[in-house]
Amino acid sequence: MSTSVPNIIAGPILRHVTKNQLTFWMVTRKAETLRFCLNEAGNNSLLIDRELNSKELQQIQIGQHAFINLISINTEQPLPEEQLLEYDFRFLTINKEPGLSDLITGLCYPNQSLASFTIKSKINKILHGSCRKPHFDSGDGLRQIDKLLATTDFHAADRPALIMMSGDQIYADDVAGPMLVAIHQVINLLGLFDEKWQGATVNNSNDLFDSPFCYYQRQHLLPQTPANRSVYDKIFVSSEKPIFTSVNTKNHLVTLAEVMAMYLLVWSPELWPLVDLENPNIAEEFIEQYQSELPIIKEFSVGLTEVRRAMAHVPVYMIFDDHDVTDDWNLTRGWEEAAYGHPFSKQILGNALIGYWLCQGWGNTPDKFTSLMEESKQYFSDQGVQNQLQLIDVLLEWDQWHYNLQTSPKIVVLDTRTQRWRSENNANKPSGLMDWEALSELQQELINQECVIMISPAPVYGVKAIEAVQRIFTFVGLPLMVDAENWMAHPGTANVMLNIFRHQKTPPNFIILSGDVHYSFVYEITHRFRKNSSRIMQITSSGIKNQFPSTLLRWLDTINQYLYATYSPLNWFTKRRRMKIKVHKPSANSKHNLFNGSGIGQVTLSHNGEQIKAEIITVEGEKITFG
Repeated sequence: MSTSVPNIIAGPILRHVTKNQLTFWMVTRKAETLRFCLNEAGNNSLLIDRELNSKELQQIQIGQHAFINLISINTEQPLPEEQLLEYDFRFLTINKEPGLSDLITGLCYPNQSLASFTIKSKINKILHGSCRKPHFDSGDGLRQIDKLLATTDFHAADRPALIMMSGDQIYADDVAGPMLVAIHQVINLLGLFDEKWQGATVNNSNDLFDSPFCYYQRQHLLPQTPANRSVYDKIFVSSEKPIFTSVNTKNHLVTLAEVMAMYLLVWSPELWPLVDLENPNIAEEFIEQYQSELPIIKEFSVGLTEVRRAMAHVPVYMIFDDHDVTDDWNLTRGWEEAAYGHPFSKQILGNALIGYWLCQGWGNTPDKFTSLMEESKQYFSDQGVQNQLQLIDVLLEWDQWHYNLQTSPKIVVLDTRTQRWRSENNANKPSGLMDWEALSELQQELINQECVIMISPAPVYGVKAIEAVQRIFTFVGLPLMVDAENWMAHPGTANVMLNIFRHQKTPPNFIILSGDVHYSFVYEITHRFRKNSSRIMQITSSGIKNQFPSTLLRWLDTINQYLYATYSPLNWFTKRRRMKIKVHKPSANSKHNLFNGSGIGQVTLSHNGEQIKAEIITVEGEKITFG
């Protein structure tokens, strides 16, 4: 079966890039020996031309025919900035030593023979977004990045500095039937490794895949014990949510093989022609739902050639949010106690975290993961993951998922999922998105900076009407019903964060990029009662392929405008009463403050960050400018 698997299964994805370091992610059919070549476009002299050693090329085997290649190349001489650089990998184990363009159709743009990128000395333009759900019925915002690059004529000055994906790059907890069918065929095709677990009526991956409850009915496979009923209620049951859309968890990914196959299928077109989605082995009662999801998944797969090409030409950075692992991940202390206290749910969550580490986290700042990578070598073999529970424990204890980029301006990326400020007196109260220690570390990163770009998966300044509803549900003990995850939900986190913004050493130009909420908006925040005040621009772009229910959002937007207008007395009952918020509308004539539509955000900065242009490029190619 492996003969039909392409040599390059996914990637290359360009990740962390500086003058002295280049980082790539790629998945290949077998362990490869690679030579890396880099030259300045239009110049035949090579800047780099060498075979990669084991330190530069780390290979993690995840199946009989699947190897993750984590590539980090350091250079003694600084690479040129503001120039178009072309790169290639030569595969030395294959006859004639082919390069990327020989092995991948459609990787390069017209009139180009090699993939290319630019190292920016200053951040001039960022593309950003979150929430890319494959089976949501809309276009894919990542395809617009490819169209944008295709119109630049490959001038280095026009290239965006980076793509920032601020959460929910996959939906591990909300998987369409056709996607799960494709995932299982990919597992067989690549020989992704089997897995066992404890605490369930089905205790291994083969029995899970053969079970009549495998598709749309996975909740029936959980053990019926009182302890597990708590886990089921908190994680796997899809509650009817009066504000936010419900989450279908009945195809929740369970095994590490499922998680890895999901990543391959959402970032690469290579495996889709090898799967058959027309004859699924699912229960008759779910056929109608399957058929309604099928054309959306097929359309999603069609655009992946463009998505892969874009991600090979612009540096891509990522940070997790809940759906990369599971909905409501670490929302409350009670949730954590139930989830991590049961071996089956803990392994499900741990598998998703392993997938995030290998496919997303490592590439953000590879040097930060050096010790973890060295330690992890003992866990991976050609027979599967050894001591998997021990590896999960290591990752659950890891506290370095956040990171900073020493760019100009500096970029600070927050981990708002694993450093929570937990309530000690009530296990059902929402945890703060960051605890006191993490916020203190954040403040140190901001001191004496003229301008900072902060990446927060959830908006710091949310829509007050929606936050008020969340507060009501929290008050009656139901925070899980409304995803009560906002910066103001926990008084400790809220007060410390707002005090950071009010501090006299806060950068005078402060930009927050966020997502999560499935709609887009722009706030400009200044301090009341202060002569000297920093200006905070919060730009929320969501989702890449997801939207809020349109009618409900219009009502909430209207209610919010009436109740929390600039001079409304209700503002004095909020934690933000010492701040003034100006709304930048999605168009000059718009009656609404919120934009609802799939797309990708684009932020353009002046040289000192004082002039900021915020746009959404919709999946139809329309530019929405907030002003």
